[in-house]
Amino acid sequence: MRGKKFGLLVIGAGLAALLMGTQAQAWNEGGGEQDEALKILLELKKKMKNDPKLKEKVRKDGIAVYEVCSACHTTEGWGTKDGTFPQLAGQHDTVIIKQLADIRAGNRDNPTMYPFALPKEIKNAAPEVGGGPYALAVVANYIYNLPMNPDNGKAPPGEANLERGKKLYEENCVRCHGPHGEGSEEKFYPKIQGQHYKYMLRQFEWIRDGKRRNANPDMVKQIKGFTDQDMKDVIGYVASIPVPKEKLAPSKDWVNPDYE
Repeated sequence: MRGKKFGLLVIGAGLAALLMGTQAQAWNEGGGEQDEALKILLELKKKMKNDPKLKEKVRKDGIAVYEVCSACHTTEGWGTKDGTFPQLAGQHDTVIIKQLADIRAGNRDNPTMYPFALPKEIKNAAPEVGGGPYALAVVANYIYNLPMNPDNGKAPPGEANLERGKKLYEENCVRCHGPHGEGSEEKFYPKIQGQHYKYMLRQFEWIRDGKRRNANPDMVKQIKGFTDQDMKDVIGYVASIPVPKEKLAPSKDWVNPDYE
């Protein structure tokens, strides 16, 4: 299965970059597949509270879809500490849906991920689930419920001034991402606590420099004056914010039993 995935990656990367480069910039326009998936997710959450059989079906469907994601983000959803791939585990399900829908609609440039996110690719991996909005809803629910890595990537020693970074964070980031980097499920602000330093640093730079087209324009405006050292300091601080214990895996050696 992985050979087929990487084949699609090679074939689709160039086409994806060309296709997505023609799309209009958007932050959170909603509509289309994003709204469909969010509606399905909300309905599933309500029903699952009193229907354990449905809850288990949604979990298994999420496992089937997430197998496509696991090739890069790992079966635990922890990504890589070197920042190549972000940690997904524990992320707000609404954020996952928005980002997937944006990538599929061409509102976010990610030629590496684009082929994997295509409905056809997901349907091939999970034919019983399909590749439409329902697949986005169940995989987002599954990802949200994965325990987070207790050993996320931090800033290299001496690269970031965490004290200064905390001050920058409090002055510029708290309003959206919260005092502990918890984000907001309702407002689509991502959880950034526990995320890998190098991944966040790259995304922050792209947002500051206008390279991430689906970035929140309020954030672009807020950080446009940040220097490279400002970025390292504030992201170094964010990567050091402790994740609540109940959200963490029992150890950094935890293995996801769903894929054993």
